[in-house]
Amino acid sequence: MSFAIRIHQNGGPEVLQWEEVPDAEPGPGEARVRHTAIGVNYIDTYHRSGLYPLPLPTTIGREAAGIVDAVGPGVTEVAVGDRVTYCTGSLGSYAEVRVTPVERLIKLPDGITDVQAASMMLKGLTVQYLFRRTYPLKAGDTILFQAAAGGVGLIACQWARALGVTMIGTVGSDEKAELAKAHGCTHTIVYTRENFTERTRELTGGKGVPVVYDGVGKDTFVGSLDSLSKFGLMVNFGNASGPVANLNTGMLAAKGSLYLTRPTLDTYAGTRAELLAMAGDLFNLVLAGKIKVEPSKTYALKDAAEAHRELESRRTTGSMILVP
Repeated sequence: MSFAIRIHQNGGPEVLQWEEVPDAEPGPGEARVRHTAIGVNYIDTYHRSGLYPLPLPTTIGREAAGIVDAVGPGVTEVAVGDRVTYCTGSLGSYAEVRVTPVERLIKLPDGITDVQAASMMLKGLTVQYLFRRTYPLKAGDTILFQAAAGGVGLIACQWARALGVTMIGTVGSDEKAELAKAHGCTHTIVYTRENFTERTRELTGGKGVPVVYDGVGKDTFVGSLDSLSKFGLMVNFGNASGPVANLNTGMLAAKGSLYLTRPTLDTYAGTRAELLAMAGDLFNLVLAGKIKVEPSKTYALKDAAEAHRELESRRTTGSMILVP
């Protein structure tokens, strides 16, 4: 037996329950992983609240790192004792131990710790597909990135710097502005006192940017569209402030024949080959010292509710992990 965080109903952080659960045996194509570090991501709050509905009761969580302690019949992708990580596939990482499909497991290279992996995989692979595939960036490009001091944002700052990209990032305070700049963000806009659309236009000589990466959603959606140049691409990859509703596509025409996409990591990492290639891209930058990731806060797994309260307060920066 081991323990996991379970939900029996949707709601606030208080619905996260610490419960004893039986340890399952892996079947064909599966491995059992004993977690050493578990990532906390904003999407976890969507699953908990019911914004993204799930069958209940369930264990939430998408990201973790740990040690393989059993494999099912015929499994060759991993072996007992391997250090592995994952951030796609079925939910269930808020647990001491879980069984998961091996096709979603990624072996960790020497030089990357379990804590680093749990702090960066979902966020880092998100930046990978945003920057390398959704709108492939090249040196000299200028972009707008919403929430530049968050977990995804700080990785984006470093990745943009590595690519030679000028990144304009929105943040909620002067302290967050300094943090984003220290990680490679070229220009920061404190949205609590500055109009980010007007400031983006100023920084680009009135043209706007060719692409906006927006994981905030409802509160920034229209302003993000207004920050784009003609034929620009709006990449809405999250809903931290709530989902965008009642979208009038005529708005895209009126604002400059704009493009709009709502991508997901699961789509871009749909095959194992794609997943491993994306992870390799991230690992190479980390091992080269171009991206550095450590958790800003660590909670015990049983205190997951406190981690969610902190995350939803918008006071957090960088990554947060749970430790079994």
